[in-house]
Amino acid sequence: MSLTPVQQATIKADILADPVLNALPNNEDGAFAIAAIYNIVAVPDFWVWRTSLPQLEIVSTTTLDGTVWSWPIYIGRSAAERDCWREMFADGGSVNASLANVRQGFADIFSGVGGLAQRTHLLAVGRRQATRTEKLLATGTGSTTTPATMSFEGNISYQDVLIARNS
Repeated sequence: MSLTPVQQATIKADILADPVLNALPNNEDGAFAIAAIYNIVAVPDFWVWRTSLPQLEIVSTTTLDGTVWSWPIYIGRSAAERDCWREMFADGGSVNASLANVRQGFADIFSGVGGLAQRTHLLAVGRRQATRTEKLLATGTGSTTTPATMSFEGNISYQDVLIARNS
């Protein structure tokens, strides 16, 4: 994913504000070092919504919070709710948890007190920790209960750093 000019300017400002990064040479070696730092998980933790959440992972993962998928809860939903669940994954087997309407779909399908554990699991499996770059360019609080939405996803390259520093 290419960085926009605004994202490049944000990264440049962040590098300039960090005396350690700003002291690195403005060449390929310095850019490699900076890119490596921006591509590791952000400290402190910063949570973002996942843009690709496979159904298989939802039903087979124990989250960091200790939540798991409950087949009895799923089976107990109405036929219409189960149909909606299947329809969410009909094209490719994944959903974009960063979309508010997808999260609303989770809430609607597993509504009520009986669906609370399932909703909790879906929100836990629907988030992940961001890299430093993703955090810098995200919108939102980044907490476990309110993950942020990414405007950039993935790693930056040393070329991205060179372009940002020289823009």
